[in-house]
Amino acid sequence: MREDYRSATLDVADLAPTWHEQLLAWIGAARAAGLPDANAMVLATGDDEHRLTTRTVLAKDVDDRGVTFFTNYTSEKSHQLRQTRQASATFPWLALQRQATVIGTVELLAREDTAEYWRTRPRGSQLGAWASPQSGVLRDRAALEELLASVTERFADDEEIPPPRHWGGWRIVPTHVEFWQGRTDRLHDRMRFRRTDQGWVVERLAP
Repeated sequence: MREDYRSATLDVADLAPTWHEQLLAWIGAARAAGLPDANAMVLATGDDEHRLTTRTVLAKDVDDRGVTFFTNYTSEKSHQLRQTRQASATFPWLALQRQATVIGTVELLAREDTAEYWRTRPRGSQLGAWASPQSGVLRDRAALEELLASVTERFADDEEIPPPRHWGGWRIVPTHVEFWQGRTDRLHDRMRFRRTDQGWVVERLAP
Protein backbone atom coordinates (compact mmCIF):
# COMPACT_ATOMS: atom_id res chain seq x y z
CA MET A 1 0.00 0.00 0.00
CA ARG A 2 1.59 3.22 -1.16
CA GLU A 3 0.24 6.61 -2.13
CA ASP A 4 2.07 9.57 -3.61
CA TYR A 5 1.15 12.78 -1.80
CA ARG A 6 0.47 15.66 -4.19
CA SER A 7 -2.39 17.65 -2.67
CA ALA A 8 -0.49 20.64 -1.23
CA THR A 9 2.84 22.19 -0.26
CA LEU A 10 4.06 23.96 2.88
CA ASP A 11 6.74 26.62 3.32
CA VAL A 12 7.60 29.28 5.89
CA ALA A 13 5.64 31.89 3.96
CA ASP A 14 2.51 29.73 4.25
CA LEU A 15 2.58 29.62 8.04
CA ALA A 16 0.56 31.78 10.39
CA PRO A 17 2.57 34.03 12.74
CA THR A 18 2.13 31.64 15.70
CA TRP A 19 1.84 27.90 16.16
CA HIS A 20 -1.65 28.12 17.67
CA GLU A 21 -2.99 30.24 14.81
CA GLN A 22 -1.56 27.73 12.35
CA LEU A 23 -3.06 24.80 14.23
CA LEU A 24 -6.46 26.49 14.34
CA ALA A 25 -6.20 27.19 10.61
CA TRP A 26 -5.55 23.53 9.83
CA ILE A 27 -8.35 22.36 12.12
CA GLY A 28 -10.61 24.81 10.33
CA ALA A 29 -9.48 23.51 6.94
CA ALA A 30 -10.23 19.95 8.03
CA ARG A 31 -13.73 20.98 9.14
CA ALA A 32 -14.31 22.86 5.88
CA ALA A 33 -13.27 19.74 3.96
CA GLY A 34 -15.93 17.75 5.81
CA LEU A 35 -13.54 15.55 7.79
CA PRO A 36 -15.24 14.01 10.84
CA ASP A 37 -13.81 14.95 14.24
CA ALA A 38 -11.38 17.49 12.83
CA ASN A 39 -10.25 18.22 16.40
CA ALA A 40 -9.38 14.57 17.15
CA MET A 41 -5.79 13.96 18.24
CA VAL A 42 -3.81 10.85 19.13
CA LEU A 43 -2.53 11.49 22.65
CA ALA A 44 0.68 9.72 23.70
CA THR A 45 1.65 9.36 27.37
CA GLY A 46 4.15 7.30 29.33
CA ASP A 47 4.70 6.20 32.91
CA ASP A 48 7.66 5.88 35.27
CA GLU A 49 8.37 2.40 33.93
CA HIS A 50 8.70 3.74 30.36
CA ARG A 51 5.51 2.08 29.14
CA LEU A 52 3.87 4.13 26.40
CA THR A 53 0.17 4.41 25.66
CA THR A 54 -1.78 6.11 22.89
CA ARG A 55 -5.46 6.88 22.49
CA THR A 56 -7.60 9.34 20.54
CA VAL A 57 -9.11 12.30 22.40
CA LEU A 58 -10.77 15.54 21.29
CA ALA A 59 -9.00 18.86 21.63
CA LYS A 60 -11.48 21.30 23.12
CA ASP A 61 -9.45 24.50 23.10
CA VAL A 62 -6.36 25.80 21.34
CA ASP A 63 -4.76 29.13 22.24
CA ASP A 64 -1.34 30.60 22.97
CA ARG A 65 -1.22 28.71 26.29
CA GLY A 66 -1.59 25.26 24.74
CA VAL A 67 -4.01 22.51 23.68
CA THR A 68 -6.74 21.49 26.12
CA PHE A 69 -8.65 18.23 26.49
CA PHE A 70 -10.88 16.76 29.18
CA THR A 71 -10.91 13.34 30.82
CA ASN A 72 -11.37 11.35 33.99
CA TYR A 73 -8.59 12.15 36.48
CA THR A 74 -8.53 8.51 37.65
CA SER A 75 -7.92 7.19 34.11
CA GLU A 76 -4.70 5.61 32.92
CA LYS A 77 -3.83 8.69 30.87
CA SER A 78 -4.23 10.99 33.87
CA HIS A 79 -2.20 8.64 36.05
CA GLN A 80 0.63 8.74 33.51
CA LEU A 81 0.40 12.50 33.06
CA ARG A 82 0.70 13.01 36.80
CA GLN A 83 3.82 10.82 36.83
CA THR A 84 5.75 12.36 33.95
CA ARG A 85 4.05 15.71 33.22
CA GLN A 86 4.88 15.08 29.55
CA ALA A 87 2.69 14.40 26.52
CA SER A 88 2.61 14.41 22.75
CA ALA A 89 -0.46 14.68 20.53
CA THR A 90 -0.84 14.25 16.76
CA PHE A 91 -3.76 15.52 14.69
CA PRO A 92 -3.97 13.08 11.74
CA TRP A 93 -5.85 14.66 8.84
CA LEU A 94 -5.10 11.78 6.51
CA ALA A 95 -7.55 12.83 3.80
CA LEU A 96 -5.67 16.12 3.47
CA GLN A 97 -2.28 14.36 3.52
CA ARG A 98 -1.19 16.41 6.53
CA GLN A 99 -0.76 16.19 10.27
CA ALA A 100 0.31 18.38 13.18
CA THR A 101 2.16 17.22 16.31
CA VAL A 102 2.27 19.05 19.65
CA ILE A 103 4.97 18.08 22.18
CA GLY A 104 5.37 19.53 25.64
CA THR A 105 4.63 19.52 29.33
CA VAL A 106 1.16 19.26 30.84
CA GLU A 107 -0.76 21.12 33.50
CA LEU A 108 -4.14 20.67 35.15
CA LEU A 109 -6.85 23.08 34.15
CA ALA A 110 -8.31 25.29 36.87
CA ARG A 111 -11.60 24.03 38.30
CA GLU A 112 -13.45 27.13 37.10
CA ASP A 113 -12.26 26.45 33.54
CA THR A 114 -13.41 22.85 33.81
CA ALA A 115 -16.79 24.01 35.15
CA GLU A 116 -17.18 26.44 32.25
CA TYR A 117 -16.63 23.71 29.68
CA TRP A 118 -18.73 21.21 31.66
CA ARG A 119 -21.80 23.41 31.25
CA THR A 120 -21.56 23.07 27.47
CA ARG A 121 -21.68 19.27 27.54
CA PRO A 122 -24.94 17.41 26.81
CA ARG A 123 -26.62 16.00 29.89
CA GLY A 124 -25.97 12.45 28.70
CA SER A 125 -22.23 13.13 28.50
CA GLN A 126 -22.32 14.65 31.98
CA LEU A 127 -24.03 11.55 33.37
CA GLY A 128 -21.53 9.35 31.56
CA ALA A 129 -18.63 11.17 33.20
CA TRP A 130 -20.17 10.54 36.61
CA ALA A 131 -20.93 6.89 35.83
CA SER A 132 -17.74 5.61 34.22
CA PRO A 133 -14.77 4.46 36.35
CA GLN A 134 -12.57 5.14 33.32
CA SER A 135 -9.83 2.54 32.69
CA GLY A 136 -11.21 0.38 35.50
CA VAL A 137 -12.15 -3.27 34.89
CA LEU A 138 -15.88 -3.92 34.43
CA ARG A 139 -17.72 -7.19 34.88
CA ASP A 140 -19.61 -6.63 31.60
CA ARG A 141 -21.59 -3.97 29.69
CA ALA A 142 -24.52 -4.43 32.05
CA ALA A 143 -22.34 -3.28 34.95
CA LEU A 144 -21.66 0.02 33.17
CA GLU A 145 -25.34 0.49 32.40
CA GLU A 146 -26.15 -0.14 36.06
CA LEU A 147 -23.73 2.61 37.06
CA LEU A 148 -25.35 4.95 34.55
CA ALA A 149 -28.83 4.12 35.85
CA SER A 150 -27.68 4.85 39.38
CA VAL A 151 -26.31 8.33 38.60
CA THR A 152 -29.29 9.10 36.36
CA GLU A 153 -31.56 8.44 39.33
CA ARG A 154 -29.28 10.42 41.64
CA PHE A 155 -29.53 13.56 39.52
CA ALA A 156 -33.09 13.03 38.26
CA ASP A 157 -34.44 16.07 40.12
CA ASP A 158 -31.46 18.34 39.41
CA GLU A 159 -31.75 20.77 36.54
CA GLU A 160 -27.97 21.19 36.48
CA ILE A 161 -25.43 18.43 37.14
CA PRO A 162 -22.18 19.56 38.78
CA PRO A 163 -18.84 18.39 37.40
CA PRO A 164 -17.40 15.49 39.41
CA ARG A 165 -14.14 16.10 41.27
CA HIS A 166 -12.59 13.15 39.41
CA TRP A 167 -13.11 14.76 36.01
CA GLY A 168 -11.53 17.80 34.38
CA GLY A 169 -9.13 19.30 31.92
CA TRP A 170 -5.48 18.96 31.02
CA ARG A 171 -3.49 21.42 28.93
CA ILE A 172 -0.48 20.47 26.82
CA VAL A 173 1.94 23.40 27.03
CA PRO A 174 4.05 22.97 23.89
CA THR A 175 7.77 23.22 23.47
CA HIS A 176 7.61 21.96 19.87
CA VAL A 177 4.80 22.03 17.31
CA GLU A 178 5.38 20.44 13.91
CA PHE A 179 3.25 20.83 10.80
CA TRP A 180 3.71 18.05 8.27
CA GLN A 181 2.47 18.16 4.69
CA GLY A 182 2.87 15.09 2.51
CA ARG A 183 4.81 15.56 -0.74
CA THR A 184 5.69 13.43 -3.70
CA ASP A 185 8.53 10.89 -3.49
CA ARG A 186 8.40 11.07 0.32
CA LEU A 187 10.12 14.48 0.27
CA HIS A 188 7.57 15.85 2.71
CA ASP A 189 7.39 19.42 3.99
CA ARG A 190 8.01 19.61 7.75
CA MET A 191 7.84 22.99 9.47
CA ARG A 192 8.47 23.20 13.20
CA PHE A 193 7.78 25.91 15.75
CA ARG A 194 10.30 25.49 18.60
CA ARG A 195 10.21 27.42 21.87
CA THR A 196 13.49 28.96 23.04
CA ASP A 197 14.46 31.32 25.86
CA GLN A 198 14.20 34.16 23.34
CA GLY A 199 10.81 33.10 21.99
CA TRP A 200 9.54 30.86 19.23
CA VAL A 201 11.64 30.01 16.15
CA VAL A 202 10.49 28.32 12.94
CA GLU A 203 12.61 25.59 11.36
CA ARG A 204 12.32 23.38 8.29
CA LEU A 205 13.09 19.75 9.06
CA ALA A 206 14.33 17.14 6.62
CA PRO A 207 11.66 14.58 5.70
